[in-house]
Amino acid sequence: MLARVMFGVMNWAARKGLANEPPAAPGAAKRRARQTGVRGETYAYWYLRRHGYIMVARNFTSRGLKGEIDLVGYDGPTLAFVEVKTRTAPDREFGVPEQAVTPEKQRNLSRVARQFLSERRIAETACRFDVLAIEAPAGRRPTVRLHKGAFAA
Repeated sequence: MLARVMFGVMNWAARKGLANEPPAAPGAAKRRARQTGVRGETYAYWYLRRHGYIMVARNFTSRGLKGEIDLVGYDGPTLAFVEVKTRTAPDREFGVPEQAVTPEKQRNLSRVARQFLSERRIAETACRFDVLAIEAPAGRRPTVRLHKGAFAA
């Protein structure tokens, strides 16, 4: 019930997009991109909760390993490691968000996921890697695509 209400609030708040105004100062573009990423991850968190995921971790990193897992949660009996990609550019100058999950990124995510399982002492559980793509052009409601089992470890 809470997830339904919270996603409704997030969805209403995002009705005009997840991005801010264009940057005016030097260095503002990077700060704006980071802020858009945080907003996208928050939107994704409540989107997944609304769709039945039980979230167990957010922004998981491990010392000595490159990469971060944005969201970790159970989708039924399966543990899903979710990579969230948010784009605000309407012309898709960098391609669709899913294309940003390159083979190198997939290797890094796999390593961090193995470390997550090791640290939590989770030996035998079904796992998969999901990619949640959010396109949120300014002034429009975000479009969300969830790719379950987007790649294998």
